[in-house]
Amino acid sequence: MRSYTGQLSDNQPIRRNLAEKQKQLRDLKETLGAMKPHTSPTLRESIQRRIRELEVEIRAASKAESQPQDRPRRDERPRRAPRRAHHAETFGE
Repeated sequence: MRSYTGQLSDNQPIRRNLAEKQKQLRDLKETLGAMKPHTSPTLRESIQRRIRELEVEIRAASKAESQPQDRPRRDERPRRAPRRAHHAETFGE
């Protein structure tokens, strides 16, 4: 069975919003705290690395939200004049 464009199985990263990242961070910290002492060091390190990455992403996202944006919003951009439809009647055919 073939996949279609944009399907999650296309080996693309899953985009998460800020709330989802915060939830994932809480879950990972909880998982790290619940690990037994005999858990493999590589697994522990990979979870700690992901926690650090998420903390950086969350800090960057919160900074971006707090700073005002210089560029105009989509609805504030100047509008172009609408294009006119050219029909055969317009040209006198």
